[in-house]
Amino acid sequence: MRIAFQGEAGAYSEMAAVALFGDGAEPVPCSSFEAVFEVVEAGDCERGVVPIENSLAGSVYRNYDLLLRHNLYLVAEYNLRISHNLIAAPGVLLEDVRRVYSHPQALAQCERSLADLSNVEIIPSYDTAGAVKIIRDVGFRDAAAIASRRAAELYEMHVLQADFEDIAGNYTRFVVLNQEQIESHGESKTSLAFAGINKPGLLFRSLGVFAQRDIDLTKIESRPQKGKPWEYIFYLDFAGNLAEERCARAIDHLREIATLLRVFGSYPRAAEEWS
Repeated sequence: MRIAFQGEAGAYSEMAAVALFGDGAEPVPCSSFEAVFEVVEAGDCERGVVPIENSLAGSVYRNYDLLLRHNLYLVAEYNLRISHNLIAAPGVLLEDVRRVYSHPQALAQCERSLADLSNVEIIPSYDTAGAVKIIRDVGFRDAAAIASRRAAELYEMHVLQADFEDIAGNYTRFVVLNQEQIESHGESKTSLAFAGINKPGLLFRSLGVFAQRDIDLTKIESRPQKGKPWEYIFYLDFAGNLAEERCARAIDHLREIATLLRVFGSYPRAAEEWS
């Protein structure tokens, strides 16, 4: 099975893909999140794995927008413990570092640790592991990258400082993209997006369809509706399965209120390792 992910070998997305599908799967690196969605939608890869939110830095907004743009479904999720490392070429010391490269999400998760470094320029990169690869390929002796220990090992680089994230309880939730829905059994989560006419009580009435049926909402996120200033699309996760009558009735009720409704599917709920 070919599993698309964004970044280079050693990226956290690749680690999530291997954790989900095992060593027998073939992780396929892509240059961008959009490329992941495109190759799965085209059938060039059977699945795609993308980050959707981080416990420190929050939501990955780009992937929320791409979910609505592409005709794909969510079929699984995985919570990956993120342990960042400050990585440089062998022989480079911490006091030699003048630039730090990494993905913007990783930089946000290490904000306070970066502030403790003196006279260092922060440079966003397209990928964590890719930042390590750049430093190695160019031969920088005054730069470091924030990435996984696996990336340091793959590119034969040196860990200057382990556990570089600001808070130890750092997790990223990844979701799995698929062309078709897959029936989910056991404890499940359902994801959807909706919008409605912007008037008083819209959100109250929309969320009320779940409260009436004692359905636990696990996340809500808003994104701008393109071409409609100050109107929003709401992304919602709830504990439950579309096969359950109460959940199906809640969706039907929401459809009466919403002007747009897109259900991304029900999928097995990932274990919460931190609990």
